[in-house]
Amino acid sequence: MKINSKRLRDNFEKIIRISATEMGCTRYSYSKEDIEVRRILKKQLTDLQMAISIDGMGNIRAKYNPMKSKKSSIMVGSHIDTVPKGGKYDGLIGVLTALEAIQSLNDSKINLSRPIELIIFSEEEGSNFGITMLGSKTLVGILKYEDLILIKDFNGKPLTEIVEEAGFGINADESLEIKDIPHAMIELHIEQGAILEKSNIPIGIVENIVGMDVMKVNIKGISNHAGTTPMDSRKDPMVAASKIISEIPRYPQLYGGNNSVSTVGKISAKPNVSNVIANEVEFYVDIRDVERKNIENIYNNLEKNIGKLCESSGLEFEIDKFATSMPVPLSDKIVNEIEKASKQLDIPYHKMVSGAVHDAAMMAERMDVGMIFLPSIGGISHSPDEDTKFEDIEQGTRLLLQVLVNLANQ
Repeated sequence: MKINSKRLRDNFEKIIRISATEMGCTRYSYSKEDIEVRRILKKQLTDLQMAISIDGMGNIRAKYNPMKSKKSSIMVGSHIDTVPKGGKYDGLIGVLTALEAIQSLNDSKINLSRPIELIIFSEEEGSNFGITMLGSKTLVGILKYEDLILIKDFNGKPLTEIVEEAGFGINADESLEIKDIPHAMIELHIEQGAILEKSNIPIGIVENIVGMDVMKVNIKGISNHAGTTPMDSRKDPMVAASKIISEIPRYPQLYGGNNSVSTVGKISAKPNVSNVIANEVEFYVDIRDVERKNIENIYNNLEKNIGKLCESSGLEFEIDKFATSMPVPLSDKIVNEIEKASKQLDIPYHKMVSGAVHDAAMMAERMDVGMIFLPSIGGISHSPDEDTKFEDIEQGTRLLLQVLVNLANQ
């Protein structure tokens, strides 16, 4: 089986150019850029005579079924939205390699026992509403109508208005949950880390997707003049926050496991003036691991130590669990199928953990799911510098095609 590398490259070049910013790729779900990419892809899906359905959130499902099979389908795909000024391959690579695999199947006129179903998830990145994987969460029933009508974007505009303006629409009488459960699902994605590149291995087979807790920490002290307040007379929440944050990189080693990570990526201070001692500091701690017990152990010890430091410093503090998600083990069956296909094509691979959460993690609640990773150059993602060698994309597409054929003939 062969893929058409020129067609694959042309598709990437055509869609990567569709961005709201010159630097990086900015393509929010429901934006004019998103609608244009959907138009291009729907034309190609129609040319393949695929049965296309689009739900109220804008999730696209397109079924390739030339043999008119009544069996459950093999689902494959990812998302086309991006973070602001993000990379060109995050999400899109899983959609375009899936499309090329289906186009190659059509070129080869290969008989399949099961349909192949391309899925394009809406709003994976959370760039509009601050909630990631909105599309897949509605498909599996994590978010329902009564949840969706409460969601607003960062400017206070309701989700319901935004999806309606884009040509979709949700209503109380229509469930968005997936009913015809696929036999299995595969998502191909860039690694967004440097493990594969450092190991010089072209394929990652994901066995587990991490869970996470996000801790919101608020510390309050007393504002005062930066020049006239003696050092021993201060109640400075910034000093306490800096002590806590500087120790956070040690918590995975002290209280977690081999895959534990902890990060502070967001911090704010009030009044946020250079010559005034802050009266309030707020920051967020992102804790991840494939084992829930490690996440909880890091969280609990951090919470305890924050309390001790603040109390000894005469500072008020508040800790909230801002977000949480469970670790997701992917299907052993699909892991084995990807491994089998890699051996068939003589492609080296590495079994690994995904440190980022993906739509595949949501879909794993309803079906057997697997993920294929391709190397990220320099381990960079969510950045204009995000890149993957085209030869790795070609090889990943060939592997994906082989996996789909194997699964679709079961």
